[in-house]
Amino acid sequence: MKKHFYSHLIDFEPIVIKLTELEFNDEEQAHLLEIAQDSIHHEILDVILSELSEDDKKYFLHLVIDDDHEEIWVHLNARVENIEVKIKEAAQKLQEELHRDIQELKEENDL
Repeated sequence: MKKHFYSHLIDFEPIVIKLTELEFNDEEQAHLLEIAQDSIHHEILDVILSELSEDDKKYFLHLVIDDDHEEIWVHLNARVENIEVKIKEAAQKLQEELHRDIQELKEENDL
């Protein structure tokens, strides 16, 4: 699992636990976890980019490409009020949706 600049804010363990409850092999579970992580990553980027000006977006994306976690936080905290809260809320909302989807799948397949 790739470490992103926001990794310290997001707990993926509940999703991992839910996925292990499904009767998929290790490869399938790893693929589903990757999809979940990618979905959360895209949601977080969307939240951040919606808060930044065009110039700030370009600079932010440059920092993401360079994987400069420290400077990303300096930039975001200077430009977006309560950015960590917004990231946590977006991730939490998507994780709740994923939990519901997994639960529905379990119920449909009597797992």
